[in-house]
Amino acid sequence: MPAPPKKCISCGKPLFGRVDKKFCDDYCRNHYNNQMKSGSNRLIRNINNALKRNRNILSNILPDTEDTAKILRGQMLEMGFQFRYSTHTYTNKKGNVYAYCYDYGYLKLDQDWILVVRNKEEKKDRSKFIKP
Repeated sequence: MPAPPKKCISCGKPLFGRVDKKFCDDYCRNHYNNQMKSGSNRLIRNINNALKRNRNILSNILPDTEDTAKILRGQMLEMGFQFRYSTHTYTNKKGNVYAYCYDYGYLKLDQDWILVVRNKEEKKDRSKFIKP
């Protein structure tokens, strides 16, 4: 008596062809692998997306021609900025702690004002690529 045909591990359809075949088509293979990876990577993916969004908001606030810009905290919140996510912090000689999202940072000032800055090292590095 022949053995029952193997089934696709994603959708359960019978498989035909190679004896080591696991999926009926590319869609099922991709779907299965994405499902396997999604659980463990969901948190990391969401945090990375929040960091990228924060960096884009900071870059939109600070024009390329300026070194610093001031904005109200509420305006940043309206733009979708999430203050709980940052890549690193920097403490200057005065003891002020800047939170950074990659190459853009911010410092909380008095009365809900935020000072947005660009990493000076990054600005110097970018100047090498600008043609005079």
